Amino acid sequence: MNRSARGPVLASFRRRYGASPLHLLLVLASFALALYAGIRLLKGDAVGVAIWFVGAALLHDLVLLPLYSVTDRAAQYLWHAGAAPTGATPRTSINYFRVPAFVAGVLFLVWWPLILQQGGHYTASTGLPADGFLARWLLITAGLFVASAAVLIVRTWLRLRPRREERRAQARAQARAQARARKSAR
Repeated sequence: MNRSARGPVLASFRRRYGASPLHLLLVLASFALALYAGIRLLKGDAVGVAIWFVGAALLHDLVLLPLYSVTDRAAQYLWHAGAAPTGATPRTSINYFRVPAFVAGVLFLVWWPLILQQGGHYTASTGLPADGFLARWLLITAGLFVASAAVLIVRTWLRLRPRREERRAQARAQARAQARARKSAR
């Protein structure tokens, strides 16, 4: 197919599908990978995997979702401290707290047995010591919050920079006008 004929075909595909053919290919590949992983996972203990999956879904929906929803609402309330009226759209600065908290939470969820020193089989399986994970997790969490705060400070400074420059220009213009007024008064 030549280039000139390919344009309308791709445009028609994109209009009907909503995305490029590459997107469809990647979605189909991810489904194939998930199917392969599911078959391999269920090959060993299908009932145990099903119980774990249902238990994880129930734990998430009944315990974790309300917990982090309430935590997010409390963080929004504390972050804004009543600055925004009720019903106003939340400011995006709360995301500078949400993102490092989310990443730290995921790291804790993955490594909690070692962080809480509950991984006795870890040393036997790997031959590596299981100590120091709490300190590392705390350092990583602190680093995430420090990096997020630095990004917030830089972005706020860059956003406010044009206002500062405008105020300085107005102050210089006022000073010149006052100097001219004094000069003409003499």
